[in-house]
Amino acid sequence: MTVSRLKRKEYEAALEPLQRELVGLARWIVAEKKRLVVIVEGRDSAGKGGTIAAIRQHLNPRQVRTVALAKPTEREAGQWYFQRYVEHLPTAGEIVLFDRSWYNRAGVEQVMGYASQDQVAAFLGAVPSFEKMLVDDGIILLKYWLCCDQAKQEERFAERHKDPLKGWKLSPIDVKAREQYDAYTQAREVMLAATHRPGAPWTLVDFNDQKVGRLTLIRDLLDRIPDHHVVEEFVELPALDRKLSTETFGVVKPLKSFEAE
Repeated sequence: MTVSRLKRKEYEAALEPLQRELVGLARWIVAEKKRLVVIVEGRDSAGKGGTIAAIRQHLNPRQVRTVALAKPTEREAGQWYFQRYVEHLPTAGEIVLFDRSWYNRAGVEQVMGYASQDQVAAFLGAVPSFEKMLVDDGIILLKYWLCCDQAKQEERFAERHKDPLKGWKLSPIDVKAREQYDAYTQAREVMLAATHRPGAPWTLVDFNDQKVGRLTLIRDLLDRIPDHHVVEEFVELPALDRKLSTETFGVVKPLKSFEAE
């Protein structure tokens, strides 16, 4: 089992003030009618899901959405590549967290042979223009790559393999991708060189320690939107003028055994 340099209580104590700031950021997004897109990319087992969960834990689920798309359908495969991602972009007052994104084409699709080299080249050529359109239209776009050494990745795969509650995180594609660590590294370097632009830069975060990585990423996210303070509207909760009612309920009977008599 992975041992973090941070004890759980230390981690939670450091995370709480950041999550309070995230609540303030979400309030600012609504008040200013802003749109925020956060792309979370990285190797399998890097810690994308846990990071997104930490970001949205105390935020309004009607305002903050996670997008984690499955394999494209036959119809989607015939569309303009960015098309199925565009429909998930935020409207005014929303935050969207992409657990993997359009960058699938430059990563898993390329390395595992699901996309041709021509398709990958066309994608890398189009991304800067696509993201410039988003930013020029007012979307705040933050892109994070979670870095994870191969030894740490193997440790986490082994943990998932042994834990029945985490087994769903280990897919056949993950197993095949284990042999492609260097190929993923090369694909990432090409992707970063082609898509790291002033208006939509990449931020690489060390996630060999996931707790430290989450804290680092969230702090960076908040610092990239420095002026997001909005005075919270205080909601009064007056005392009731009547006697409190009592809930009525019936007795729940235990279920009968389904064992054969």
